[in-house]
Amino acid sequence: MKNRIIPVIVGPTAVGKTKYAVQIARKLNGEIVSADSMQIYRFMDIGSAKPTEEEQAAARHHLVDAVDPREPFSVAQYRHMAKECIEDIFQRDKLPVISGGTGLYVNALIYDMDFSAPPADLEQREKYRKTAEEKGPQYLHDILNDIDPDAAARIHPNNVRKVIRAIEAAKSGEKIPSFETSFRSTSDYRCILIGLQRDRAELYDRINRRVDQMISDGLEDEIRSLMSMGLSSSDISMKGIGYKEMIDAMNGRITMEEATELIKRNSRRYAKRQMTWFRRYPDIRWFDLSENSEMTCDAGAACSAERGGSEEEILSLILSYIREQSESFR
Repeated sequence: MKNRIIPVIVGPTAVGKTKYAVQIARKLNGEIVSADSMQIYRFMDIGSAKPTEEEQAAARHHLVDAVDPREPFSVAQYRHMAKECIEDIFQRDKLPVISGGTGLYVNALIYDMDFSAPPADLEQREKYRKTAEEKGPQYLHDILNDIDPDAAARIHPNNVRKVIRAIEAAKSGEKIPSFETSFRSTSDYRCILIGLQRDRAELYDRINRRVDQMISDGLEDEIRSLMSMGLSSSDISMKGIGYKEMIDAMNGRITMEEATELIKRNSRRYAKRQMTWFRRYPDIRWFDLSENSEMTCDAGAACSAERGGSEEEILSLILSYIREQSESFR
């Protein structure tokens, strides 16, 4: 593992990960491996807030525009592709820089995860789905609670797909482990986890303005183009925030104004879930990008984050931390 060290830049949507990842890659002779489950799809540029042409020219990006949105795609496939990219970057004596906000993708690269699973009983799975439709998701969740109360405590009743998988796992004797006990750090390389955060009000304002820009940039036209390719709301790629709400508006179920507000609301909620996810990493170092000098933290927030002043000062702090950790790993 000598000299195989990777900075991993994470944080909530709209926090500014791409900007800092590009600068870090430029300073450290690196290339970026994206860990974003929407930016990986081709043709989905506006709704996924892909790096701009200028950003992609400033630092090479991998796993952006890599997958056809009409094809099924899994976390296991992502890990295989990303690991190949990482090896290629190392072989060329450059530094892989992982950057993204999709927690499962990040986990797939920083932990040794087992994606194998016993073959699914599709007939029984369909019976579970029908049970949830007829008797409600809580009924199915109660079944899970009877056979694996630990998993039931972690999984929301409305997440029917995950409840079904947990029931299948429990009945096969392979209960789904908790986050804390599931993973051990990968032995392929050492990771330097860097979290970026902002004051909540500032982050939410950035999210709202990003959504307004997406609408202005032509998100509706992008979706019409995707639908002309045969994509619909039933495709996994079209279930991302921004796409599903706009499809509802285009089909007349809600107004465009309502869709815009829903995208903003769902994006803010997603950002909160991302922070909850990334705060569980034990070795992460947080850096606060807030412009508001009077920032206050929510309960459980990463209040101990390092703070700089200008973007240059923050970048300098991050680079110093990367170099410090790299030396400690040698």
